[in-house]
Amino acid sequence: MAHAWMPTSPCGPGCHAATMPTVGRLRRFTRLTRAALVLMACLALAPLLIVLHGRSRSAMLRWVFTSMLRAFGAKLEIHGDPNFARAQTQRGALVVQNHVSWLDIVVANAVRPMRSVAKREIGEWPLVGALATKAGTVYLDRESLRALPGTVAELSAALRAGAQVNVCPEGTTWCGLAAGHFRPALFQAAIDGGVPVRPLAVRYRLANGQTTTWPSFVGTETLIDSVRRTAKLRGLVVEVHILDEIAPGRADTRAELAGIAEAQIAAVLSGPHIPAQRRAAHVRMLLADAPDTVNADGS
Repeated sequence: MAHAWMPTSPCGPGCHAATMPTVGRLRRFTRLTRAALVLMACLALAPLLIVLHGRSRSAMLRWVFTSMLRAFGAKLEIHGDPNFARAQTQRGALVVQNHVSWLDIVVANAVRPMRSVAKREIGEWPLVGALATKAGTVYLDRESLRALPGTVAELSAALRAGAQVNVCPEGTTWCGLAAGHFRPALFQAAIDGGVPVRPLAVRYRLANGQTTTWPSFVGTETLIDSVRRTAKLRGLVVEVHILDEIAPGRADTRAELAGIAEAQIAAVLSGPHIPAQRRAAHVRMLLADAPDTVNADGS
């Protein structure tokens, strides 16, 4: 059964190209071992998150997330406003991005450490859940619409207090060759908090410029399946495009605000804007070629 914050995507195992450049078994093992060591180091350093503040805390968190990307052999390319990554401002902002992979949160925090909104289940994951909670994650119960207004209120309070909070408003992952619509509900927090929205466009590609779907986490596959496939990939490059802020007051409603952010990201990624009933066929074709309340529908 689909819920407002459990939307479905046509993406699945069929979205993954059959052939991609890969590394050998020893390199895969080394990558997975390094990733595990980064997680354990992060858990050991977690108490420092309580005592460190400002630049020192940001530097430690950025080291953790960039180390995780390096563990998987990924190169990070940052385009756009350099002040976003360097700024130590106390002004809050809702940072929204397209949703492709479990790596998305790692990528965003490698650019600039920030709080996140994540599904409630992540808080229960071994190691990762404990780290996410210590980092101030705002959890979203996607199966309970009654809990959504409370999440919006918690998020709004964090934004008013000066937090930068990362959200993936599609509500589910897509393969990267197509994308879903942004759910407007959480954009209400930016309106209530009087803060700007900062869109980030994320693309996973190879060194030759070809978009790759291998890092995606879609369909019924497990997290382990996606992690292993990502560890096999040779030459992964992650592009992050930091787009201009959408200033408070530019949009009158959360739906309008969500539409502006979605359009800005789609323009950078040059992704097709396809009706839901046609998206699955389009993905297959691409692969062959190479107010103050939250509505019951999440709007």
